[in-house]
Amino acid sequence: MPILSLQDVGKEYLTDGQSVKALSAVRLEVHAGEFVALVGRSGCGKSTLLNLAGAMDFPSSGDVRIDGVSTAGLDDAGQTKLRREKVGFVFQSFQLLHTLTAVENVELPLLFARKTAAREKALESLKLVELDGLETRFPHQLSGGQMQRVAIARALVHSPKLLLADEPTGNLDTVTGSLILQLLQRLTRTQQTATIMATHSAEAAVICDTLVRLRDGHIEEIVRR
Repeated sequence: MPILSLQDVGKEYLTDGQSVKALSAVRLEVHAGEFVALVGRSGCGKSTLLNLAGAMDFPSSGDVRIDGVSTAGLDDAGQTKLRREKVGFVFQSFQLLHTLTAVENVELPLLFARKTAAREKALESLKLVELDGLETRFPHQLSGGQMQRVAIARALVHSPKLLLADEPTGNLDTVTGSLILQLLQRLTRTQQTATIMATHSAEAAVICDTLVRLRDGHIEEIVRR
C-alpha cells in the first residue's frame, strides 16, 4: 500500500468570484523509502499538492489518502491528529522558535501531542541528523545548514510515514544545500519515509528517485529512476 495516494485529485479556489483550478485530475502514489521531487514553474500547483498531501487542505474532487486514511470528511481535529501522527513538514525558512534551544524546538511537537519521553526522543532525533553536542544552542547560534537540520529533526521526531519538504535548500548556499539533500536522501532510506520535496532546483531534483513535473495544475510527466 502506498504511503500517499492521490486519485483524480482536483483543487479549485474562488478568486474575485472566479473559479481558478490549481490542480486537475492528479494521480500520484508515493511509497515508503521513495524520494520524490515536484518540479515546475511558480504557480504550477506544487504548493497546492503539498498542502493536500499533508492534510492542510481538502481536495475539491478526487481522493487523498495518507497511509490508507482518506482526508475526505475529516474535521479539524481529525486533520490535526492525522498530521501529528503521520506527517512531518520541512520549510524553506526553517520556522524555528528563536527563544527555544535546538532540543526544545525538536521536542515541541511531542509536548503538544502529550507524548511521553519527549526530551529523550528529541535528543535521538538530533543525533539522527548529526547535531548531537549542539542540543542547547539557540537558533541564532547555529548556521543555516544546522538550523535546517534542527527543522528536519523536528519533522522526524514523531516517526512520520510521510515527509513533506517545501524548497528545503532555498535559503542555503550550494554546498550546504547539497549536504541537506544528501541527508534527506539518507533519512528517506533508513527511516523508510515517503518523502516529497517541492523544488525549483534542477540539482536538487537529480538526487531524487522520482521526478514529478507539474504544468498548469496537471502532471505533465513522471520519471522514475
